[in-house]
Amino acid sequence: MNKVSRLGSVWLLLWLTGSLLAGVGYAQQGAVSRLLERIPGAKVRQIRADTLFLKAWEVLLPQPVDHDHPGRGSFLQRLWVSYRDDRAPVVFVTEGYSAPANYVSELARITGANQIIVEHRYFGRSLPDTLDWHYLTIRQAAADHHRIYQLFHSVWKGKWISTGISKGGQTTMYYRYFYPEDADICVPYVGPLNHAAVDPRIFTFLDTVGSPECRKKIRTFQMEVLKRRKELFPFFQAWSKEKGYTWRRAGGDSAAYEYAVMEYPFSFWQWGMDCGKIPEKGQPAPTLFEYLAGTGTLEYFSDEGIRRYEAFYYQALSELGYYGYRSSLYAGEIRNVEDTTFLFAVPRGSHPHYDPAVMDRVEAFLQNRGDHFIYIYGGQDTWSATAVRLHGPARALEVFSPGGCHATRIRTLPPAMQQQVLDTLEQWLDFPLFTRWMKK
Repeated sequence: MNKVSRLGSVWLLLWLTGSLLAGVGYAQQGAVSRLLERIPGAKVRQIRADTLFLKAWEVLLPQPVDHDHPGRGSFLQRLWVSYRDDRAPVVFVTEGYSAPANYVSELARITGANQIIVEHRYFGRSLPDTLDWHYLTIRQAAADHHRIYQLFHSVWKGKWISTGISKGGQTTMYYRYFYPEDADICVPYVGPLNHAAVDPRIFTFLDTVGSPECRKKIRTFQMEVLKRRKELFPFFQAWSKEKGYTWRRAGGDSAAYEYAVMEYPFSFWQWGMDCGKIPEKGQPAPTLFEYLAGTGTLEYFSDEGIRRYEAFYYQALSELGYYGYRSSLYAGEIRNVEDTTFLFAVPRGSHPHYDPAVMDRVEAFLQNRGDHFIYIYGGQDTWSATAVRLHGPARALEVFSPGGCHATRIRTLPPAMQQQVLDTLEQWLDFPLFTRWMKK
């Protein structure tokens, strides 16, 4: 019996024992219910719990817009709280965007944990009445998370695991930087750590990732759809009308078309697209456009797409850093794009100014004091270009799944790498893992 199976058997025994004492478990739920009832101004709605949990709630929690001056107003932040057992660990999911529904995270399944999912401020339903962009900072967001931790740590005393995916993984890093005592373990998935508004490491990655043959095929496709835009553009316009998309923020449909073509290599490697499916040069215009539309890059530059993520663009160009495009690579075929740094996508009336010192401080913390972090990346994900690369004394683990993309998770890792992550989790938790699901 391998270690995963052995741990699963141990946890199965604990699970069966716990089932015999279900009455105790249900009694323990009362502490969480009473806590939720006592939070002034909170709106609490019990929801259907997944089979891993006994109870679950949607909570709209009052939070100060400015934690330094709580009297300046508040907003309701959406949480999804799922209860399993008072003695279990807690998986604390720091979403980077909206959190429109409850779900069971990978780590909650692995550890048999209670779970809290936190929607990020200024996204989804977690919106102040007035969007003062000065308060959309990593420090204010970390203070949101710290306040939630303080509330729930009063009833959940087990180990706390902070985690998030992509921008949520970044948020996990920032939260630990400001409040290093709040989490026992941090597991950011595919979370970049950028060091410039346009981080040049992205360009280096795109020039070297994969095989030369695949990179050439990507570039050939880009040039084909640019040079044959007169043939493809009627399909683009018909598609836009069918989808109801408009393109004012990007500078019009012609500019949006060019942005999508420049975005394509980034998206290709980020999502692990198949090089064999790229249309060959000379294919009919409908075939070329159908493929381009299927990459998801076009809607990214629609007014509707930008509107969903404009809060993110403000963060990216003020603190988080991001990437841009090199229009000079396209032999004069980029004619309508004026801004290659995403300033066109920031909220109207906001004026972000990028401060590189913020991420420099976070990086220094992670390298020197970021103990008990497990960083998980896809080896061919574009965002791995700006991954945390461990070189300091921090006691942390970093894994890059060979060929992995932005969808890389523990369950998708190669077996030896997966086992390394599970062994590390078990060691740091000092708690048997609930990993029977790994065998399914």
